Amino acid sequence: MLDKNFVRKKLLEFLEEDVGHQDITTDNLDTDRYIEAYMIAKEDGILAGIEFAKEVYNLVGGCKLENFVKDGVSIKKGDILAIVYGSGKSILKAERLSLNIVQRLSGIATLTNKYVEKIKDTGVRLLDTRKTTPGFRAFEKYAVKAGGGDNHRFALYDMVMIKDNHIALAGSITEAVNQIKKKVSPMVKIEVEVSSFEQLEEALKNPVDIIMLDNMSAEDVKKAVKLINKSKLIEVSGNITIENIRDYALAGPDFISTGAVIHSAKWLDISLKFK
Repeated sequence: MLDKNFVRKKLLEFLEEDVGHQDITTDNLDTDRYIEAYMIAKEDGILAGIEFAKEVYNLVGGCKLENFVKDGVSIKKGDILAIVYGSGKSILKAERLSLNIVQRLSGIATLTNKYVEKIKDTGVRLLDTRKTTPGFRAFEKYAVKAGGGDNHRFALYDMVMIKDNHIALAGSITEAVNQIKKKVSPMVKIEVEVSSFEQLEEALKNPVDIIMLDNMSAEDVKKAVKLINKSKLIEVSGNITIENIRDYALAGPDFISTGAVIHSAKWLDISLKFK
């Protein structure tokens, strides 16, 4: 679970964006009665974000959410996921934001789980990437975990990853590694991205921890895995799809990373209905 103070701060920002100084519709209703509302799944998937939705209602005040299903659990169309009760006006103010979060994160968890299921018997771990929504990364990466995947680095400060433009800037893989090794702690892991066997041969001569095979065919990945011969950890990335991920996993890497589980995930259809 994410840090509670961080979550609270972000959710307050989201509420400020959505409600601002007033809900001009709800605030001008003449009545405010006690309401019970049900959060209902309208399609199958993996639930994620329900605890964040609960906190949205807490922050709005005057209403509460009690969930019947936990994050990371499979849900079916028609399942009642939670009950929300309290002030009808408060529920209406929190409704859209809470649903947006749960629908978005459940969509990511659901798609992640589909990828994971394709490779679960291979021992290869599925990773996400930094291709995330600005300001919402922590939540999206949380959803990947709820779906059974793992997180790659969270941000640029987490680990060294030498990519194509870093290599171009430094002049070569070797020069990039040498420059960085002089300045970072020996405890910091170094990963280098290669897109050809020529680059792979150069990377193998350098003191790096992980080699990323970028945009290679599954057949070339298999050849590269043999060349690396367990001397480095191996990550595969680039053009990974639900259709080809198993072929890449069977080629023998340690990790497969894809941004698709986040940026291409469809929101899961979930609604809130007043009783």
